[in-house]
Amino acid sequence: MIIGVLKEIKEAEHRVALTPAGVRSLTADSHQVLVERGAGTGSCISDEEYVKEGARVVEAGAIYETAGLIVKVKEPLPGEWPLYHRGQILFTYLHLASSEKLTRGIVETGVTGIAYETVQNRDGRLPLLTPMSEVAGRMSIQMAMHFLEKSNGGRGILLSGVPGVMPAQVVIIGAGIAGFNAAMIACGLGAMVTILDISYERLKYIDEILHGRAVTLFSSPYTIEQSLSDADLLIGAVLVTGARAPVLVTEKMVSRMKPGSVIIDISIDQGGSVETIRPTTHTEPLYTVHGVLHCGVTNIPSAVPRTSTFALTNATLPYIREIAGKGLYRAAIENDAIARGINIVDGKLTHQAIAETFDMGWAPWQEMLDLQKS
Repeated sequence: MIIGVLKEIKEAEHRVALTPAGVRSLTADSHQVLVERGAGTGSCISDEEYVKEGARVVEAGAIYETAGLIVKVKEPLPGEWPLYHRGQILFTYLHLASSEKLTRGIVETGVTGIAYETVQNRDGRLPLLTPMSEVAGRMSIQMAMHFLEKSNGGRGILLSGVPGVMPAQVVIIGAGIAGFNAAMIACGLGAMVTILDISYERLKYIDEILHGRAVTLFSSPYTIEQSLSDADLLIGAVLVTGARAPVLVTEKMVSRMKPGSVIIDISIDQGGSVETIRPTTHTEPLYTVHGVLHCGVTNIPSAVPRTSTFALTNATLPYIREIAGKGLYRAAIENDAIARGINIVDGKLTHQAIAETFDMGWAPWQEMLDLQKS
């Protein structure tokens, strides 16, 4: 199979979907790998490193025209949509649930789309979302420390405090991978951390791992509202696999937060869990509502692209090899995780939750791939 690796064009997106080590594995499997010129530059990977491992460095047009499988990091932007065509497989973070316009645009290309964020093991784990959730959770605290500084409009609070002075009060909604990693870093810095979730088992796990250094609360409108009244920092880390994130923090709750407090909503890729949040960029990460700083950066891990690129390839490469080596139909039949990752086949939605979100038609992936084979 011809596998194409495109350069990301989203603003401040410096990650790339494949490392040179990944190229070596795929070429050893007798696949051709085409890498767009300069695709790895943002992650400090040169074209020469890819060539050394067997890739051909080409212009983007050659990839769109000839690649059977295209791997990316972020969802294609509108300017890229006309370049895809039926018969191609696109493997990336699609985040269709965040936008009807995006969903309809990708459907109209006619591609078959597999979303990193919905590849799911039988035990419920999301192996391709996990590494970036780990990075985003940890980065959210690093970013918040900066945003809380007075020069950025924050309350002028040191997250850790100092002897004799209270540390910052951090509220994290969602105790999944991103939320746990945010809590771990915030606790390590000495902040006062409260983490909320609706899973008792998850809260119990975090309480045991963090040895009681974070307060765990069962999430409800009441406990969220009470927690936010004293918060200096809110981290939104809510995830419903393949669906839009539920809005748990209302504008009224935000209006009652302290002036200069900060909200970072990691779940913005899935629409966001805060009523007042909207997408922002690394270049212009902040805006203010009711005196509260909001950060809705949709690609937080791109701030540390080399770490993120290598972590992502470590997770995605086994699935890329399986799809390229077996073909999508056989790979999906033999691997439930890949099957769950299929969102679109030949321009037809195959993910029920996304279809219902936007009142669109859908069909099971098996039915669509059977048609593709016949």
